[in-house]
Amino acid sequence: MMQKKHSARAAFAAGSFQRALLRWYDAARRDLPWRAKPGERVDPYRVWLSEIMLQQTTVKAVIPYFEAFTRRWPTVEALAAASRDDVLAAWAGLGYYSRARNLHACAQALAERGFPADEEGLRALPGVGAYTSAAIAAIAFNLPAAVVDGNVERVLARVFAIETPLPAAKAELRKLAAELTPESRPGDYAQAMMDLGAGLCSPRTPSCLMCPVRAFCAAAGTGDAERFPLRAAKAARPTRRGEAFVIVRGGCILLRRRADKGLLGGMMEVPMSEWVVDDVVASTEAVRPKRGRAKADAAGKAFDLRTDAAVSGIGSQANKVAWRQARTVQHTFTHFHLELRVFAADANADPSAAAVFSGEWAALDDLAAFALPSVMRKAVASGLEALGLPMQPTR
Repeated sequence: MMQKKHSARAAFAAGSFQRALLRWYDAARRDLPWRAKPGERVDPYRVWLSEIMLQQTTVKAVIPYFEAFTRRWPTVEALAAASRDDVLAAWAGLGYYSRARNLHACAQALAERGFPADEEGLRALPGVGAYTSAAIAAIAFNLPAAVVDGNVERVLARVFAIETPLPAAKAELRKLAAELTPESRPGDYAQAMMDLGAGLCSPRTPSCLMCPVRAFCAAAGTGDAERFPLRAAKAARPTRRGEAFVIVRGGCILLRRRADKGLLGGMMEVPMSEWVVDDVVASTEAVRPKRGRAKADAAGKAFDLRTDAAVSGIGSQANKVAWRQARTVQHTFTHFHLELRVFAADANADPSAAAVFSGEWAALDDLAAFALPSVMRKAVASGLEALGLPMQPTR
């Protein structure tokens, strides 16, 4: 039964709601590369891969990555046999890079033991949480699992005119989703709810007159669907700042690998300082200069960066390099903005630049083979521009 305050409406209408939604889905379902067509066998590998990619990422952004992955690694066994570096490189630009590390680890577990056919077993896999396990269970194995993403939250908040703002309303919305999930065709029902939220029941200007479940929607009935879901005010994102150093030599660029744990873990980067907020250390990096302002310009004057004394030699060596100051690059992460002042040097003309940082030399025309996240690609492009060199494609 539904919660008491919804029981009179939803208990009576639940079956009709489900049938109306599925009729619409059968006629208007999205054609997505990971979605089995009517009558086709569902491939759990494609469902799992798409759901990992879709975490906090749009369908439009995911499609080319999904197609590239499945061309290169058409089965979970093929993905498991790939090197982690190749997977990270193929993922570069899609963001939230812990997903790529977990994807590779999960593929190895799945190749060895197969897909668990229940939510509990799925949830135990690397990178698979409550939403993803429910989605795989429903779509790949047709189990009556309640699938609740942002689109589903929006649909339910409008159907029941939930006055509790998100994120506090999440528990109530999950309960409603579980009560409405049918025993028959739960996978199609889950995808229908997602399609409805992604299309007609959009965040702004929802198309209520065309909605297949308008008759069941409390918010549409009062004409204020756009007001839902209510959301608590978000805290402002702080801005962190740092320096990035682009060093080239003989057609190569100096790169290094970030630690596995933490933001952008396991990905490649150009050498850089720590990212700080208001002179307070905000992250941990291999190189830890304090906040200091460079004295450099496009002509390549002396560089001056105060450094942590515990970091051997970096300050004195950096000051010997004739850096070119490049464009500052900006990037927004989930919880903060980042501004990186970029400095560039050609170690062919100034050999001292090659001794400032440790790392590996990567061919500029082979950057696609390296797992460079978007913010690092921006820094590389800025530094190469300052040196008068073209940016090579990374995908």
